[in-house]
Amino acid sequence: MAWVLLAVAGLLEVGWSIGMKFTDGFTRLWPSVFTIAGIAASMVLLSQAAKSLPIGTAYGVWVGIGAAGAAVLGMLVLGEPATAARIFFIVLLLVAVVGLKATSGH
Repeated sequence: MAWVLLAVAGLLEVGWSIGMKFTDGFTRLWPSVFTIAGIAASMVLLSQAAKSLPIGTAYGVWVGIGAAGAAVLGMLVLGEPATAARIFFIVLLLVAVVGLKATSGH
């Protein structure tokens, strides 16, 4: 169950990181409300997952999901550059996330 919570927390991190783009520096009410709610929910789920997972693994997987997801959505939705080098490094991030999970002992 901890891995499911962690995956959802990571997906929420993707959501709130992309949401920050729409807050206009937290000057727009509803995008700011949704972004702050996403941050809080993501942190709560991360803390719940960390009860039974090693914190280094939980945090690393959470950050990896968030960073890779935000980069991919940035390319797909926000028109950010989708170069071969960026895609290569996103794949490296995902390999690291899988490696952390595989070696966590849980």
